[in-house]
Amino acid sequence: MSAGSIAKSALARRSTALAGAVRSPGDRSISHHALILGGLAAGRTRINGLLESNDVFDTARAMQALGATVRPDGDAWIIDGLGNGALLAPEKPLDFGNRGAGCLLVMGLIGTYDFATTFVGEISPSGCSVEWVLDALRQMGVQAIATGGGHLPVTLHGPKTTSPMTYRLETASADLKSAVLFAGLNAPGITTVIEPVPTADHAERLLQAFGANLTVEDGADRERIIRLEGQGRLIGQDIDIPGDPSLAAFPLVAALLVPGSDITILNVLINPSRTGLILTLQGMGAKIDVLNARIQCGEDVADLRVRFSGLKGVTVPADRVPSMIDELPILAVAAAFAEGRTVMAGPEDLRIHDTDRLAQLAAGLKLNGVQCDAKQGTLVVCGRPGGKGLGNAVGAAVATHRDPRLAMSFLVMGLASEHPVAVDDTTMIATSFPGFIKLMVGLGAAIAQGS
Repeated sequence: MSAGSIAKSALARRSTALAGAVRSPGDRSISHHALILGGLAAGRTRINGLLESNDVFDTARAMQALGATVRPDGDAWIIDGLGNGALLAPEKPLDFGNRGAGCLLVMGLIGTYDFATTFVGEISPSGCSVEWVLDALRQMGVQAIATGGGHLPVTLHGPKTTSPMTYRLETASADLKSAVLFAGLNAPGITTVIEPVPTADHAERLLQAFGANLTVEDGADRERIIRLEGQGRLIGQDIDIPGDPSLAAFPLVAALLVPGSDITILNVLINPSRTGLILTLQGMGAKIDVLNARIQCGEDVADLRVRFSGLKGVTVPADRVPSMIDELPILAVAAAFAEGRTVMAGPEDLRIHDTDRLAQLAAGLKLNGVQCDAKQGTLVVCGRPGGKGLGNAVGAAVATHRDPRLAMSFLVMGLASEHPVAVDDTTMIATSFPGFIKLMVGLGAAIAQGS
């Protein structure tokens, strides 16, 4: 926890049926990408539906430090960009606090410029390793000095002329892919990214929307080959960001678990690269109806009607895991109420990277009566339909390790458990999902924060 920050615990109790219609906050990944490309594009970009979370504001401040103008305009945000290749050297280090979601993308964007930029913060950004991005940038001639042992601070200084490259992703990471593509924007010639395991394609869609010359083709064995022509002109756009499916996952799973629930989540992104959780839950027997499917800002969007469902355990296909890394904690909570065993194991590189998160998740599950096992990056959860015996009768709190998804997942768990579920801190939830507790209480959830 950062200096001066005071933890605020919360307790969730078994709830009566959840009901109502809610709108998921704007997609987090698209929000970061749209801010960055808006700051880089020539002219004005107007963004509706921006996720107004702390980590997105970090990205906005970074773009301001690089010369763009970013300001609110009613419910929208206006960005006046500088033009591709025209970013300015920041006057001081770019501070991403303890929220690094946009940090990796900005590293890729600015790392190839011929001036020094320092990135500071308390922890390493989540989602992929800083070192993965630094290794890619070094191949383009960037000098990268990392004094934090894989964490921040990091100082980057680009070459006088950046070298385009062909880069093969050795791990399934949409953030790493975006960072390489953003670096390629400032390089002459063609930057090529080969993606063996498809990940979220928001960078590709938004780059094309802003006018970049980018092509995508299928290679052998499900590979995707992405080619970007550098130093092209980007033009400001009007962007309407749909709801984040990773954030919609929390009220969605709550409705599946609390008997009698029937809710609708409006305006949810259903990009095929982001629907791994929905597909998995439907395979477990979840009643999730996709309504009013449509195209919005080049993305697939729909409303989701979700009803209480009896779930059955499944083995999640390993090739699906990269599309739902952020949803694994809430999927584990759903699995805790399912009949039988649920097995979650991704590709080897993801198993190595996410070992700590899985261990922390397993510790919280065991504290609340769930039989589970986490070994070598594989999580096995044995469910108890109806939640009998789940929760913690003596009030022991889950250690959230400042992970908002752990905090939200265990609060959802408490809504259907026999005993309450407590978490040690909720202050970090604003990083990802501002208004989460208010939204859940509005649906009927019994969640109370400590003083």
